[in-house]
This record gives sequence, C-alpha cells and structure tokens, in this order.
Amino acid sequence: MPVKNRFAELLPEITAWRRDFHENPELLFDVHRTAGKVAALLRDFGCDEVVEGIGRTGVVGVIRGRSDSKGRVIGLRADMDALPIHEATGVDYASKVPGKMHACGHDGHTAMLLGAAKYLAETRNFDGTAVVIFQPAEEGGGGGREMCADGMMERFGVQEVYGMHNMPGIPVGHFHIREGAMMAAADQFDILVTGKGGHAAKPHDCIDTTLVASHVVVALQSIASRNVDPLKQVVVSVCTFRTESEAHNVIPQTVFLRGTVRSMDPEVQDFVEARVKAIAEGTAATFGASAKVDYMRGYPVTMNAPDNTRYAIEVAQKISGQVNPDAAPLMGAEDFSFMLNERPGAYIFLGNGDTAMVHHPAYNFDDNAIPFGSSWYAGMVEERMPAA
Repeated sequence: MPVKNRFAELLPEITAWRRDFHENPELLFDVHRTAGKVAALLRDFGCDEVVEGIGRTGVVGVIRGRSDSKGRVIGLRADMDALPIHEATGVDYASKVPGKMHACGHDGHTAMLLGAAKYLAETRNFDGTAVVIFQPAEEGGGGGREMCADGMMERFGVQEVYGMHNMPGIPVGHFHIREGAMMAAADQFDILVTGKGGHAAKPHDCIDTTLVASHVVVALQSIASRNVDPLKQVVVSVCTFRTESEAHNVIPQTVFLRGTVRSMDPEVQDFVEARVKAIAEGTAATFGASAKVDYMRGYPVTMNAPDNTRYAIEVAQKISGQVNPDAAPLMGAEDFSFMLNERPGAYIFLGNGDTAMVHHPAYNFDDNAIPFGSSWYAGMVEERMPAA
C-alpha cells in the first residue's frame, strides 16, 4: 500500500481546498466558514451522515464500508483553527485576514483528511465505519475536550482514534512516532506575591516584593533540577514578571508571575503542581510576604497506546518506508490527548520538509506532503478494517 494513485490525481483539488483555508484563517471556536465548507464537501462526497456543531463548531462525517454491522469504528481527526499571527510568507495565497494565519498547518491537516474522506466515500473498500472528525480550537481552546464532552465518542461509536500533525525539519514523506508519551501535558500557573510597598530609599520599611518574587522564580527551577527524577521530563518556565509600578523609586506592593509546566507523566504532573504551590508560598513566607497560587490543568499527556502505535507504524511503513518508530517526545502539548484519554489510538508526525517552524510567521504547509497524509488517514481505515 504505497501512496495511493488516487491522491496523486486529487492533489490539485486537495491543494486548492488547503489554500482556500489558508487564505481565510479563523481562530479557536470561531471557525464557521471553515466548518461550513468542510460539512458541504463531506455531503458532496456522499458521506452517510454529516453532523455539525459537535463541541460547538466541530464537524463529524460518517462513512460506512461494504459491511458495517460487525466491523470496527475508526475515528480520524484533523484540527481546523489558525493562530493570531501576522503572516510573513509572501505566497500568493497568503492570509486575507490581518493578524491571523495558518501558522501550524491545520489547513493542511483538514485538507488531507478531506481528501481521505473523498477517497473512502468513493471506494468503500473496508468493512466497518470510518468517522472523520474536524475539530475546532486546538490552539489553546480545548476543542478536543469539548467534542468529547458533547458525547462524540459514544454517539458515533468510535472504538479507536488516530491523529496526525505535520512537522518541519522532517523530510516530506517521512513519519515519526513513538509508543507511550508523545507530547507533554501543559499546565499553567499564576502567582500573586504581596508584600509591603514603599519608597525605594527605605527598603527596611518595606517587604520588597520584587526581591521576593525573584527568589520564587529561582526556587521554582529546583523542581526540575532537584525534585523530579532526571530520567523523567519536566519543564517549569516563568514567562511573566509584572509589577504594579514602573517608577524607578517605588518598591511595589505586588508582583504578578505567570508560567507553564510541561510534563510527560501524570504522577509527575501531580507532584509538580504541589511543589509549585509549596515553593511559592514557603519562599514568600520566608521574607514576610505572601503568595497566592492559581494552578490550572491544561491539555493532558498525549499518550499513544502500544497496539495502536504498531498499527500506525505498519501503515506508514507501507506508504513510504520512512518511519522513525522511536521518535523523541516533544514538550509541546496537543489536545488530541483528550480523545486518546477516551479511546485507544495514536498520534503521528508527518514531515513538512525544510520550512520555518510551526507558530512562526514564515511557516507554510508543504502541499507535497498531502498524498502521504491522505494515504495514511485512508490506510488506517483500510488496514484496520479490511474488506472481506
């Protein structure tokens, strides 16, 4: 099962869809135009069922094979939303919306899954049911969580679920994957340090929150270096340090810190949450100040199930023969994790070639990757549910 000839034939059409999405980027759950076009195309393909409004603005299409009475139900997911970035690619199909662009390739993911859906609806060369899932709000909105909360898995009977993301730096047509933790959990924290403000010339009459907060920032780094097993990945980053004053001679009453925690293990995630709170509160108390910590759980660990990872590798191997089955995990996060928490499945990376990294203004999806991605999506259905 190499790259399917049908996708070479469909490449101009799929590319046109992709570039239309690229020209018209939409953010988070406000993907009404994109979702509307996706739903219209799925209906044109002859999908047996097309449902809009799952998880607010998600779209689900159902394609039944030659016999769906006893076959599996396989879910295939693509994300639809863009990013609040001003595009700097210079391509003739660049974003028409100032301050918004498809800087992560979700336009490509959506187009590749649409191509697979068209092929599967044409051929029906499988026994079972394919459920194509088009998700909003991956970029921080938790659209995957919302679609699951809407009962998507139960409503459509999904038994396994698979997702894909392009990756710059990996050659086009090459696949990277690993069993277990593929991407990190992403949590956030806000810390408000309160002391006693006053005149900078009289620090002895104050409790200097700038000094206290600086000690908190340094102390938080001990979590990764001294509290967590060095063989287990964790990142603690303080990314905002803001005082209530910009004067040269004022010691501020409060300092606000904001940051993120990335981890690959649920037990480590629990431990780090407790340590962030204990370190911030304890360090502040040492100086006579106080710290209020708000810790927010974000996307869970993206966890590839062993059997499903093997299935994904087998399909990718047949398509291109270029598969790294032991890719390094990434500390970025992905809300496909919510779907993997509900059903076994796997998440794979597809090479985007030597391009700017995702989330960069000069990033652009490589359309040459489309036949490989569409073939993998379709192959997961045909290989897991072969026709009798």
